[in-house]
Amino acid sequence: MNEPVKVRPASTVVLLRDAADAPELLMVRRNRALAFAGGFWVFPGGAVDDLDRQRAGDDEELAARFAAAREAEEEAGVAPDPAAMALVSHWTTPVPERKRFSTWIYAAQVPADTPVTIDGSEIHDFQWCSARAALQAHRAGELPMMPPTYITLCALARYASAGEAVCGERETPCPRVLPTMVPREEAEGGFLTLYPGDVGYEGGDAQAQGPRHRTVLVDGSWQYEYDCNCDSLPLYPIS
Repeated sequence: MNEPVKVRPASTVVLLRDAADAPELLMVRRNRALAFAGGFWVFPGGAVDDLDRQRAGDDEELAARFAAAREAEEEAGVAPDPAAMALVSHWTTPVPERKRFSTWIYAAQVPADTPVTIDGSEIHDFQWCSARAALQAHRAGELPMMPPTYITLCALARYASAGEAVCGERETPCPRVLPTMVPREEAEGGFLTLYPGDVGYEGGDAQAQGPRHRTVLVDGSWQYEYDCNCDSLPLYPIS
């Protein structure tokens, strides 16, 4: 029998700045050669290290804040204040994955003129864009990303300013998400990611009839499906 994959603590931070029409957030593209999420667009972040843990003592969430700030500085040259970050959500990688992370996602406001300097190693590109623009680009096949990134963009798209986003997420309960991922037979190369409340979440039967709470990969882009009959709250407010 294979040993269970160790779940590593990690964190990421959405850096937000005010712009003319809508708040913009920093997205960075991972090196295509990386084994995990190579070529995907993400927010700055990475694993919690020993120094983060030493600084935080026994406080796991504080260590995650330190890690998010450190990774943002290492990958993009931006150093947000860990204490000023708002907790957006917490995701745990599905069980079948070969690399699993327990990831805290934060949001932090930075000055509009904040310069960005990518490391050129793990990160090969960056862009500032609104959450809505990023979602549109993803749906057009231009920004490959993972479900947590997609869901986070959906959650932040409703805010009119960077400050409103940080304050709003600070006052919003933190979703703690352990998805179930199953192959989608009717879409070649696609997947379904199931969340609590979905009829197939416990048994992994994506074809079962009942409430839906899932993201579906269709033609390279994610779509979120939530049934109002679901016994679990949606991962972001749905109007």
